[in-house]
Order: sequence, then C-alpha cells, then structure tokens
Amino acid sequence: MRLEPEETKAIITRLKRANGHLASVIRMLEEGSECEDALTQLAAVNKAISRGGYALVATGLEKCLTEGGPDTVDTKKMEKLFLALA
Repeated sequence: MRLEPEETKAIITRLKRANGHLASVIRMLEEGSECEDALTQLAAVNKAISRGGYALVATGLEKCLTEGGPDTVDTKKMEKLFLALA
C-alpha cells in the first residue's frame, strides 16, 4: 500500500529529527564525550525511530480500514509488520 505525502508528513518529520539527533550522537562520540551521555542520547534516537515505525504501520492500517473495511486487512501481514519493529 502506498500512503499519500500528507499521510506521512508527520512521520517524515519525526524521522528527520531522529536523523539529526543521530548525527549529534556520532559527533559526541567523535569528540570523545562520555559513553553514558552518548548512550542516553542514542536511546532517545532509537525510541524516536521506533515510534516513527509504529506510526507508519498505524497509518497504513487506518488507511486499509477506512478504504476497504475490516475484511480487507491481512492480519498476518500486520502482525509481521509489528513484530519487525519489536
């Protein structure tokens, strides 16, 4: 399924922010920052990316339900997508 740009705008914004945050973590490591500080920031990046993934799956599921109804949702496929993020 393809999502329209307006459906993914918030997700893209979230992932771009995480991308910038990841660049900051890399810079911290290159500059010799404390491991604990870098790991704390890396955990935040990881959480932001995960939330982006879940938002993408949820947006796709919502579109499936809206356009085709509950009978059009492939529950095995949805389960696989959610588990891929776990």
